Amino acid sequence: MMDYFGALPELQAAAFYLRYQVFVLEQNISAELEFDSLDTPDRQYLVFFEEQFPVATVRYQKLDQLTLNPDRLCVHPNYRHQGLGMKLLKQIELRALQEGCQFSILSAEVSAQSFYEKAGYRVVSDIFEEDGIPCVKMQKELVSD
Repeated sequence: MMDYFGALPELQAAAFYLRYQVFVLEQNISAELEFDSLDTPDRQYLVFFEEQFPVATVRYQKLDQLTLNPDRLCVHPNYRHQGLGMKLLKQIELRALQEGCQFSILSAEVSAQSFYEKAGYRVVSDIFEEDGIPCVKMQKELVSD
């Protein structure tokens, strides 16, 4: 398993491929909602590959200098329950910590809430709808291990 981080077009294409598979085809989110104004040419992604095949990704962005905002985290259906989602999260949290972030805030689908709780996040909002899916805001204080 190899991992790559950055904004290269081929990396973005791999991230978009996974997001299309998971969010558009599997969860029936419209492509217009899934691919938004934050998907800029300079947006960075972390992508895990098995050979040439992208298997997991997360969009790397910050709300401000101190706050990471992990977004669009997904794992290919054939590669779930292997710890890849947790590995994605840990890697970008570490990167954000090294860049001076102190917090991480994200929108989690209610169905993924327990995953993020295992990663140390706690719910900080009521349930709301995002792209037609029930979600909650979750937050974590970033600390070095």
